[in-house]
Amino acid sequence: MQPGFSLRLQNRLLELDRLADTVEAFGEAHGLSPKLRFQIRLVLDELLTNIISYGYPEDGEHSIFVGMGQDGSLLRFVLEDDARPFDPLSAHRPDLEAAVDERQIGGLGIHLVRTIMDRVAYERVGDTNRLILEKDID
Repeated sequence: MQPGFSLRLQNRLLELDRLADTVEAFGEAHGLSPKLRFQIRLVLDELLTNIISYGYPEDGEHSIFVGMGQDGSLLRFVLEDDARPFDPLSAHRPDLEAAVDERQIGGLGIHLVRTIMDRVAYERVGDTNRLILEKDID
């Protein structure tokens, strides 16, 4: 994996601007198309918003690590947080065939992540949630 970009964010939604800037810098440094940069921002924004909004029921500052790297035609993103244990891959899959007013709330974000990324894996390591996202590029 080529040296990539990483940053530590605090569990505040205002930090999403820093994430967007870092994704843009990563995308430009690796020659990624504007469409792919947008997709990566969308996925990471969705995941970080959920971590920040739902992962920390108590007050206090927490740090969230985001790593980005490329190895040939493989992009890899790693998210690590000390939020309460949660495997987003265990979330129910939304019924996209149901009428909008009959659908269960939730699940669309991880559906989006699964649709855009080629591989997504979750593991709990000690007190840390780790989500690994991979995208194959041409």
